[in-house]
Amino acid sequence: MENAVGPSSPSSPPAQLAEVWARIRGRLREEVGEVEYRTWLRQMTLSAIQGEEAIVLLPTRFLRDWVRGHYGDRLRALWQAEIPAIRRIDFRVTPEPRATEPAPAAAPVAADPPRQAPRPAPLRAPEAAEAPAGLAEPLGRSAPAAEARPADPRSDWTAPLDPRFTFDTFVVGKPNEFAYACARRVAEKPASPGFNPLFLYGGVGLGKTHLMHAAAWAIRESGAAEGRPPLSVAYMSAEKFMYRFIAALRSQSTMEFKESLRSVDVLLIDDLQFLIGKDNTQEEFFHTFNALVDAGKQIIVSADKSPSDLSGIEDRLRTRLGCGMVADLHATTYELRISILQAKAQSQGVPVPPKVMEFLAHKITSNVRELEGALNRLIAHANLFGRPVTLEGAQEVLHDILRAHDRRVTIEEIQKRVAEHYNIRLTDMSSPRRARNVARPRQVAMYLAKQLTSRSLPEIGRRFGGRDHTTVMHAVSRVAELMQADSAFAEDVELLRRMLET
Repeated sequence: MENAVGPSSPSSPPAQLAEVWARIRGRLREEVGEVEYRTWLRQMTLSAIQGEEAIVLLPTRFLRDWVRGHYGDRLRALWQAEIPAIRRIDFRVTPEPRATEPAPAAAPVAADPPRQAPRPAPLRAPEAAEAPAGLAEPLGRSAPAAEARPADPRSDWTAPLDPRFTFDTFVVGKPNEFAYACARRVAEKPASPGFNPLFLYGGVGLGKTHLMHAAAWAIRESGAAEGRPPLSVAYMSAEKFMYRFIAALRSQSTMEFKESLRSVDVLLIDDLQFLIGKDNTQEEFFHTFNALVDAGKQIIVSADKSPSDLSGIEDRLRTRLGCGMVADLHATTYELRISILQAKAQSQGVPVPPKVMEFLAHKITSNVRELEGALNRLIAHANLFGRPVTLEGAQEVLHDILRAHDRRVTIEEIQKRVAEHYNIRLTDMSSPRRARNVARPRQVAMYLAKQLTSRSLPEIGRRFGGRDHTTVMHAVSRVAELMQADSAFAEDVELLRRMLET
């Protein structure tokens, strides 16, 4: 509704100015929507009209710059519609009151005093005390207890980087080489076109968090190597992001939270799937995402699924997450698991027999963390009791893990494991080929099928390309003879048997 008394002038009394300001804010709220208005524009106050200029106050520098950049032109147009003489809007930060000064004669003009929230308080140590231990220190360093807390408010909510997780300690293989290359590229040139955001996804324990920390370390250290100040890096889980956002809402410090987030050069958010169903937190993350990308800052995100498969995430956020580089980490291969175990054993300086590594790599296939944890248990057990790491000891110490991975032995499973072990094709188990490098593994598989299943000889023969039961009998007896004569061969067959039956 238009002003009933006509356009105001620069000399309008305060009451009329308050009415004009209320109309401007009301129209702006209708245009941008309630959520955006409350997030960015609610804390505006009108300080004064000086000649052709309206002075608008905001509580922080970040909020001042954001409103000026995103809403400045529209505010000026709305003011000119009310008071044509107004040609400029001067956005300023609300000055801090001085204790020695008298109270001002009149408060700045606000359109909706009942809705006006008090000025946000900075994040303080009592709020940070609610966080789990270890999350109250700045990234990459720890301050002595006697020192004052750093001025950087991000120290209250960012998590420290793990010094174990670097590119040097990451074992690269076929399943993760693309994600590794992408993380390396981002670490060398943050915010490169096509690589912002970098979205890493894959199952549990495949190395997503390791790559995120490695990229963060490399980015932080590159500045020192080049003689320039390091880029500011903030790493946090999606759960911690939500926790801090809710805490900021409760303490009415959302602007400080927003300013802290948007002031970093690199933001890393782990396990984004935690935000599924959290609509308000998704809204805040979406605005943070846009602000950082628009400012040329790097974002790295991880999740258990690709952006297109994250049901429960808003379409606009899913689209933005997929607009950069999406890299997946596949399930580990046998070769990669062996490499990981070798690197782990070498880093701890403990000799681990190859047969033990092969056994672990075959038995624990789904999770690298569990694989490394199993090796750690073996090494700790050997050190505590002064015993060498052996295959028999591994079965005893890891009986609970192995039982969890145990499954009913089938002929198909035997064929698959034997084919992998001898590096032949699975189809060779049923093919008519008689070459020694194929026939011998086939005989071993028949022998194990007879030892580990209750299937009859004719049925086993049918599973191996329709062979006669006499062929199976010959294979069983031949393998038994070779095991007696060749200890290395016997060890191979025994290893396969242990992997299949435990």
